[in-house]
Amino acid sequence: MDTLNVAVVGSGPAGLYTAEALIKQGAALNPPRAVLVDVLDRLPTPYGLVRYGVAPDHKSIKSIAEYLRGVLEHDGVRFVGGVHLGEDVTRDDLLASYDAVVYATGAMRDRRLGIPGEDLPGSYAATDFVNWYCGHPDVDPGRFTLDAESVAVIGVGNVAVDVARILVRDPADLRETDVSQPVLDALIASKVREVHMIGRRGPAQAKFTTKELRELGELDGVDVLVGEGEADLATFDASGQSAEIVAGDRRVRGNYTVISDWAGRSESGRSRRLTLRFWLRPVEIVGTDRVEGLRLERMALDADGRLAGTGQFETVAVQMVLRSVGYQSVPLPGVPFDERSSTVPNAEGRVLGADGQPLPGEYVAGWLKRGPTGVIGTNKSDAAETVRCLLADLAGGPGPDDVPLPRPGLLRLPDGHGGMPDDAAPDDESPAWSARFSALLAERGIRPVGYRDWLKIESAEKELAASLGRGARVKLGSRAEIDAACGVTVR
Repeated sequence: MDTLNVAVVGSGPAGLYTAEALIKQGAALNPPRAVLVDVLDRLPTPYGLVRYGVAPDHKSIKSIAEYLRGVLEHDGVRFVGGVHLGEDVTRDDLLASYDAVVYATGAMRDRRLGIPGEDLPGSYAATDFVNWYCGHPDVDPGRFTLDAESVAVIGVGNVAVDVARILVRDPADLRETDVSQPVLDALIASKVREVHMIGRRGPAQAKFTTKELRELGELDGVDVLVGEGEADLATFDASGQSAEIVAGDRRVRGNYTVISDWAGRSESGRSRRLTLRFWLRPVEIVGTDRVEGLRLERMALDADGRLAGTGQFETVAVQMVLRSVGYQSVPLPGVPFDERSSTVPNAEGRVLGADGQPLPGEYVAGWLKRGPTGVIGTNKSDAAETVRCLLADLAGGPGPDDVPLPRPGLLRLPDGHGGMPDDAAPDDESPAWSARFSALLAERGIRPVGYRDWLKIESAEKELAASLGRGARVKLGSRAEIDAACGVTVR
């Protein structure tokens, strides 16, 4: 029986859940179909946003990495890090080397506000700040000095909550996390004493979840306040929609209970302050040489539920602005892309060409497939859908009538079905893997980062934590340190 060779581009949750689904669903076919998966990533480190998008103090969410680790350690999965689609290899290279390619690179850039002053020094995308405090190799650890006393965070989703929390919480609370030492030093030296979190609509329309919101009120030394009158459901909503949403949605009702409690508080003189502001639209970032303020227009819903400006303006004195108003995927070189939705055109994960028909051997999963919606776990069912289509196209099943899996979790392939031997490491060269792709990398002088190399990075982070007396691991502070730890220089 032929082994199916699949490349998955992206080693974040979407990519690794796809790899898992390929192994599980292939093994559940009758007869079972062996699938070998190369998981490619331009970075030398796996796990995507679980490593570089989840705040360091959210250890329960970061524990998802332990589950994803099991995927990377499966006999049928190989990590191929430090290989950049569009620079090191092309779309055509992948299609010529594998039976199928699944694109799962996520959403890597913030939406812009499109207002004057957005490019002033001191105005940043929230992703840049998140990447910084998460130790992303692309970001200089000295990028943020945090010399602003007052910061505006534009957005009322969970990312905005994370950003605001990191800015105002006591840095000592982060000593036992994996935040890199240069970032921790910058947070300790931070001059930030006030953060304004600003939403264009009201508390009923905010996107954060209650657990993450409640955590803000539990921070030591932080006063959490709400703009005067902005928690009231009717003041800026003549349609009554806000009250209806609170009454009918359990999550929103939980959020509103928390916000209402904060709205009844007065400032107690703590060292740092976080103020939630609603019904305000940024119209200009004010400043000459750098950010000096943020001009806002009061918004309201009319009787028909239309959101419109009221013509009332205010300017908040801030020295830094972080925008967190949504994310967009970045086009992959040569791969079809819909600029309006910032997704790869697809039908249930099958990539569609300009004529609207599926392109042979090309698939998509995750935010690149559906847009930036859902939580990390949403990627699991999303990946399963894509893989069902892939196997229906290439392995004769299961098609629209899915087959039940023998048991949950990763499945070991039966002996003789093309999986790697038990004593082989996932990055060992084996004839079962795509020999054409391995040869192509060798011809171009590209030495990929394998799983064993990644384990060296992990070990170095654990050793660093021990030397600093800080928790279980501390992220290496720069790309140079990562390269030195794994012994591979990634271009």
